[in-house]
Amino acid sequence: MEQQLLVSSILRHAERHHARQEIVSARVEGDIHRYTYADMAVRARQLANTLDDLDLDAGARVATLAWNGYRHLELYFAASGSGRVLHTVNPRLHPDQIAWIIDDAADGALFFEASFLPLVAQIASSLTTVRHFVLLADSVPDSPEAAAIPGLVAYEPLVAAASSTYDWPDFDEHRAAALCYTSGTTGNPKGALYSHRSTLLHCYAVAMPDAMGFSAREVVLPIVPMFHVNAWGMPYAAAIVGAKLVLPGPDLSGPALHELQEAEGVTFSASVPTVWAGQLEHLRKLGTSPSTLRRAVVGGAACPPAMLRELRDVHGLEVVHGWGMTETSPFGTAGVLKAHHADLDPADREAVQLRQGRVVFGIDLKIVDDEGVEQPWDGVTSGHLMARGHWVLAEYYNRRDLEPLVDGWFPTGDIASIDADGFMMITDRSKDVIKSGGEWISSVQIEGLAMSHPDIDLAACIGVPHPKWDERPVLVVTRAPGVSLDEDGLRKHLVGEIPSWWMPDRIVFVDEIPIGATGKIVKTSLREEYADLLVAAGA
Repeated sequence: MEQQLLVSSILRHAERHHARQEIVSARVEGDIHRYTYADMAVRARQLANTLDDLDLDAGARVATLAWNGYRHLELYFAASGSGRVLHTVNPRLHPDQIAWIIDDAADGALFFEASFLPLVAQIASSLTTVRHFVLLADSVPDSPEAAAIPGLVAYEPLVAAASSTYDWPDFDEHRAAALCYTSGTTGNPKGALYSHRSTLLHCYAVAMPDAMGFSAREVVLPIVPMFHVNAWGMPYAAAIVGAKLVLPGPDLSGPALHELQEAEGVTFSASVPTVWAGQLEHLRKLGTSPSTLRRAVVGGAACPPAMLRELRDVHGLEVVHGWGMTETSPFGTAGVLKAHHADLDPADREAVQLRQGRVVFGIDLKIVDDEGVEQPWDGVTSGHLMARGHWVLAEYYNRRDLEPLVDGWFPTGDIASIDADGFMMITDRSKDVIKSGGEWISSVQIEGLAMSHPDIDLAACIGVPHPKWDERPVLVVTRAPGVSLDEDGLRKHLVGEIPSWWMPDRIVFVDEIPIGATGKIVKTSLREEYADLLVAAGA
């Protein structure tokens, strides 16, 4: 029996088989909202009728500027399920980039949270394609910002007025379901368009035991934003298995997340290292551990060894190290150990856990040298990481001038090694790798070792121009509060852990390291700031 793989089928399944399971949301309004998958399905049908009433044609792009919450979840299913394209926009980007992205996508409607009312008021006049502005709230406030947005209406009255009867259309599974733009750290962002088929296959992969391992017994807290690569596919994966879904809203501070986890019995959570760091700092202050949390996924950037050990050894969590990118929907790998790893001594087993993990069926990886020759999987040899699979991008949206694939493989821009078991380890980004005297130095490895020092909060290693060696590493770090670690102390910590010629030429202590819209360190800013450091000092 052949059926189309459509996002609406996820919703049908969740309503039919997991109707009573809860969805809990921390709202912008400051309270906690609760309802069930059955309730969500009813409101998604009402919203689909609303989109029809707004005269948004099939294939129209529906933009969102929203946190992780139930209204955003309804848009996930109503927009895609009705044959339109959900376009999640990252509100942490610069307003000019946000306006450019919405225009490039030719979005017909923009649904946004009250938090972003000033932002939308700022850019509304420059959005040439948006015909409908909808505030995700009970009513439109009487404010200058609201008045600056043409035809602004509130979400709740629209949904309440619509019929809850809606027949989800049947169409080709290769049609677009969602659109997400890269963070655009170099030039304008690029759009990755996900089909219904790729989205369904991706959420199957996410839920598998050797990935995030979802089930109806889990309580899932996706901290990674729903506006960033669809929260790594977790909202869809939770629905297909019927997991309780806890959505954290705008407050991602350590105290707020810990309170929500404890109140809702969260068993699984996933986020980037910078957010995990905030949670760990809060737990240290409390002198406690999560009471129900069992598994933690760390992705978006390399998990520092010290963070892995604290999550695992202090709090008793199973830590899954992951990797992915916008162009891979984003799931690429997960660091779930194989049976024989149980026989390794703790240090060797940890070395495997610090790798970004292995693929599940549906995606494949390889590493190649500068000439495109495939390199061995020996865990040592590094090369350019290439990916292909059912949910890997084939072309960028609206960019016929770009050909992203090389012989059917997508160049990820990462430098990596792969061991004999298929466990991949990112050693650097191609644009961040430090080339000193013709040899590569791994900035990621130096950063991880620096952050294993208890007095270091955050570290960024960059390549800086050098008159003799082309580039040399410079390490920029922030100290933990109340400590006085100096350069000599940190150098002693690195001695013997890295090759002597990898040792940073300078270690710079700063109050703050720039963090970008997706929670990653902005190394371009650091390279600009310290470009003349070694030349000016005579190296």
